[in-house]
Formats: sequence, structure tokens, C-alpha cells
Amino acid sequence: MSEPIGITLIFIGVLFDLLGCIGLIRLPDVYNRLQAATKTVTLGTCLILTGVAVASGTVTIQIKAMLALALVLIASPTAAHALARGAYSLGVKLWEKSVVDRYGEDLGKEGEDEAA
Repeated sequence: MSEPIGITLIFIGVLFDLLGCIGLIRLPDVYNRLQAATKTVTLGTCLILTGVAVASGTVTIQIKAMLALALVLIASPTAAHALARGAYSLGVKLWEKSVVDRYGEDLGKEGEDEAA
């Protein structure tokens, strides 16, 4: 009974990963691409690992899948944050149709507070 549920989770995870890959190609700047890659690929990979754990039926594979899932949940957003911060520090411009730059606003406020 658990194998069809696991296969369904794996299939949905693959679809999320595919959407993340399409976002990497279609979105206009590095920040939007990181957003697509982090959110969709993290969810997709977690669904795939959960599906493997559900479908496998063996405890060792389930433990390994859950450990990998925890690693993905910690490492993927952390890496995306580091890449975005590094790109911003190097002066990579936002897309010209971007509406707001919250990080730049926060940096400006910090600079004003230190000057006062």
C-alpha cells in the first residue's frame, strides 16, 4: 500500500524539480533564479526523499533518506542566502523591473544609524 504513495510523492517531487529548472532558465536575474531554485528544488528534493522513504519499506533506507532530507533543508536555503549576499556585495544589479530592494534599504538604514 505504501509503494503507490511513495511513487506519487516521487513524481510530484520530480515535477517541482522540473519547475525549478525551468525557473533557472526563464527568470530574468540571479536573485529571481535563486528564489526559484531554492524554493522549488528544495521542496521537490524533499518530496523525492520522502517518497523513497515511504516506498522503500526498509528502516536503513528510511533513516538515510530522512538524514539527507534534513541536510537539504539546512544546506539549500543557507547556500542560496550566501550566493545572493555575495552577488549583492559584488554589485550584481537587480532586474530593471524589480519593485523594491529591501536588503539595500536595510543597508542604507544601518549606514545612517552608524553616522548619527
